[in-house]
Amino acid sequence: MGGVSALSRDEIDLANLDDLSTLLTIAAPDVIVNAAAYTAVDKAEADELAAQKVNAEAVGVLAAYAQSKGKLLVHYSTDYVFDGEKATPYLEDDSANPQSAYGRSKYAGEQAILESACNALIFRTTWVFSTHGNNFVKTILRLAKEKESLNVVSDQVGAPTSARLIADVTASAIAAYHAKTLKGGIYHLTAAGETSWHGLALHTVTRAHANGAVLKLNARQINAVPTEAYPLPARRPHNSRLDTGLLSRALNLNFPDWKDDVDQVIDQMLRSETSI
Repeated sequence: MGGVSALSRDEIDLANLDDLSTLLTIAAPDVIVNAAAYTAVDKAEADELAAQKVNAEAVGVLAAYAQSKGKLLVHYSTDYVFDGEKATPYLEDDSANPQSAYGRSKYAGEQAILESACNALIFRTTWVFSTHGNNFVKTILRLAKEKESLNVVSDQVGAPTSARLIADVTASAIAAYHAKTLKGGIYHLTAAGETSWHGLALHTVTRAHANGAVLKLNARQINAVPTEAYPLPARRPHNSRLDTGLLSRALNLNFPDWKDDVDQVIDQMLRSETSI
């Protein structure tokens, strides 16, 4: 079995489609896992062409390579392909209706893969967090040290999903695909359960206090506010819940509750203050 090559943003610019094609020819991968994306949701409203270049056109290049060589493309998408108005969790075959430039670019990426007819696994996920990079859990821990009160949106609901869970399920899915027990296509991949951004903030601060963290902020000082009180350029889905039953049944996996990995990440970050 061949090795794994993980390229950083400095090593490949997905906006340079010619360089991307050259890289694929040289590297000749058996499996392409595309975890890169233009994720500046608000910035994309004023620069949709840049978002489309990375999230759709570059994905089309990856799909074309996979199709021509008979290789597998694994790609990550988002709940932003939906409008967030459904009352229940979204199924894979629900109609897409993206309401932001970012959502439109990610949906275009999905379509590029499907139109290529390449071998592909497309995983839609939500509210991703980890100990690395910028994410909501890290932001709340930082603000809890600086502020004595905080307003957090309470009418957007989803499932916080750890990068580790996504990686673990992806590995299982690739193995199942090669064993012919998982078909290619679109699947929803999130942790179990649901909460709001306000609920996630409450849980994060409460967990941090239970671990002895010295914070200015406590849970009682986190105020629930509606989306309209915190206007942003890009529209956020009110309902980011994705039904994961299709993937869960196919892999015979029960996805863990979102709190499990959130707690683990909080505990890890508190043990290493430089990570916050």
